[in-house]
Amino acid sequence: MRTITNINANWQFLKAEIPLEKALSYASQGETVNLPHTWNAVDGQDGGNDYHRGTCWYVRRLSTEEIEGERIFLEINGAAMSAEVYLNGRKLTEHRGGYSAFRVELTDGLDRSSEGENVLAVSVHNEDNDQVYPQKADFTFYGGLYRAVNLIAVPEEHFELGRDGTPGIKVTPAVDLVRKTAVVTVESWQNASEVTYEVNGETKTAISEDGHAQAEFVIDNVRLWDGVEDPYLYTASARLSSGDEVSTRFGCRVFACDPEKGFLLNGRSYPLRGVSRHQDLKGKGNALSYEDHRADMEIIREIGANTLRLAHYQHAQEFYDLCDENGIVVWAEIPYITMHMANGRENTLSQMRELITQNYNHPSIAVWGLSNEITAASPVGEDLLENHRQLNALCHKLDPTRLTTMANVFMLETDSPILEIPDINSYNLYFGWYLGELIQNDEFFDEYHANYPDRCIGFSEYGADANPAFHSSHPERGDYTEEYQALYHEHMLKMIEARPYLWATHVWNLFDFAADGRDEGGKHGENQKGLVTFDRKVRKDAFYLYKAAWNRSEAFVHLCGKRYVNRAEEETEIKVYSNQPSVSLYADGAFVGTQEGRTVFTFRIPMSGEHEIRAVSGDAEDRMTIRRVSEPDESYIFNKAAASVTNWFDAEENDPACFSIMDTLGELRAHPKAGAVIEAMMAKNTAERGDVAEAVKDNPALQRMMARMTMVSLLKQAGTDEESIRQLNRILQGIKK
Repeated sequence: MRTITNINANWQFLKAEIPLEKALSYASQGETVNLPHTWNAVDGQDGGNDYHRGTCWYVRRLSTEEIEGERIFLEINGAAMSAEVYLNGRKLTEHRGGYSAFRVELTDGLDRSSEGENVLAVSVHNEDNDQVYPQKADFTFYGGLYRAVNLIAVPEEHFELGRDGTPGIKVTPAVDLVRKTAVVTVESWQNASEVTYEVNGETKTAISEDGHAQAEFVIDNVRLWDGVEDPYLYTASARLSSGDEVSTRFGCRVFACDPEKGFLLNGRSYPLRGVSRHQDLKGKGNALSYEDHRADMEIIREIGANTLRLAHYQHAQEFYDLCDENGIVVWAEIPYITMHMANGRENTLSQMRELITQNYNHPSIAVWGLSNEITAASPVGEDLLENHRQLNALCHKLDPTRLTTMANVFMLETDSPILEIPDINSYNLYFGWYLGELIQNDEFFDEYHANYPDRCIGFSEYGADANPAFHSSHPERGDYTEEYQALYHEHMLKMIEARPYLWATHVWNLFDFAADGRDEGGKHGENQKGLVTFDRKVRKDAFYLYKAAWNRSEAFVHLCGKRYVNRAEEETEIKVYSNQPSVSLYADGAFVGTQEGRTVFTFRIPMSGEHEIRAVSGDAEDRMTIRRVSEPDESYIFNKAAASVTNWFDAEENDPACFSIMDTLGELRAHPKAGAVIEAMMAKNTAERGDVAEAVKDNPALQRMMARMTMVSLLKQAGTDEESIRQLNRILQGIKK
């Protein structure tokens, strides 16, 4: 028999970089914590880029009851970012990689005498280094034992537990859509002579050779795992005569990708339209419970997404299970991100081995992601290319059934040789937010598709930050208003729907998440591109835009601008998002009008005092209150300098023979004196944006894009205060062209 004992409770936590002997002697003076736990739940979310990155200790005594059994293994499901495991003062193993499970056998080191005492000590560290990914990225690298820790007791003859965190059983279904059959190959690894398998009520016994056994089953009239419509799961199990048993769920489905038709599920067009997710939560960091994972999945189902990009690392097994159960097609990836490290190749390969080995059986996973924006801070050199070639080859060796992909940074040239390595590609584009105009997203994909008609291309990231406290009737890029984020996503949704060849699109991000190096948009330590706030309490207006486009099972109407109560205008726009074909609007009980359309409905009403607004479609309705005020509500404006820059600049007299902030960055940099002024200001702004901004600032493609933008647009985007903008303009006006 196999017994799994959870040992999450009663660990002694020591936030101190001390030797093992001191950790053991000081353990009783430590803080008592229960797992999952991270030491960065607070300082990793409050901004300043100063959260604790170092070594901490977790120490726990094992009771006699917890170590009963012939062979005892310790299972750690997540230790960020690296860990060393000690039993009774002896080092057993170390693990590099903060997102995958690993196990180590304790049996020989246990003191099973009547008076024996067994002490586990785990040192966990998330310090900066040049070997373990991630090191540079726009999210917090939480440290801790942030997933469950178990003891697994098995008999002498048992299924494999050590190698790459394997579940011990591997299932490969090959589906014939015409004959409606599936040939299911079940494999296992064990130290026994034979194995009994069971699939769909049928049993077979196989002989084990060199620790490996397998059998084939045929399922007639197979019920397909068919995405959100019918995510049907079968179960395969394997048993040994010793009593040890393992099982796994699997799904029978066919994934494919076509350069014109996009993604295909079970032979039919199935456009993947969804969101990305980070595994953290306000106040908890990445130490999530199953209830937290399940609550996130409920929001994913509410918005109507049929795909998830689980960024930028391996997520919890519980969450992959939820994706299987809910029919969500998954992009799974390793944290090979932003900056290539010459000493990190082996770590990328080991993290990929563990990702595939531990997650192979999940039917929801469609693609393995090799890297994310890896050329943002690194040139496309031979070492980087060879790293990707080896990763790609490893993926196909371990799993010939799935495709490989990459998320490429928007500055990467489309003729780069790195794009030829994975099976399919995807791009992260932020035109209309970080720089450029929204229409450039359309132009990018049109040009790419025209130049490379035989390649599958997707849209792996796009988004705009929004703080629900900020509002405007005239939103613009960089103002962090809920209204601009909504306009941005309205454009992007139309762009995507007009290009069915995009094999997958993923909004960045479903939830706001911690990026301790950020300090912008009125919040410290957060990336606010989420459609939902970090604490999951507020669904921003843009959330309902996608719900209107993707969720057809629940009739609803949503009035945008509920938080934009005070409006200083004679007439205001009322916007409604709905998945219904028509919407009627009422103001103070009076009928305003009915509109027919899809997703977005807009009305205009006069403002005089306080107004009760109601939107109706059939049985669905929504209400809000707005009021006319005499002056704009200053609390709604994040960047007051940006709101007034255009007005004061137009009113000032500037000498056209001299430089000004209306010149482009390229023009200014081309002049020695003006360029020196600009470089000094940009260095200061980069330092305030955290380590990722510092790492990517010299990217040549990014610099070319920025060179075409006016200085004033860059300053407004950066949130530069009005007086600093005025001062810069005065300095530039003193420099003749």
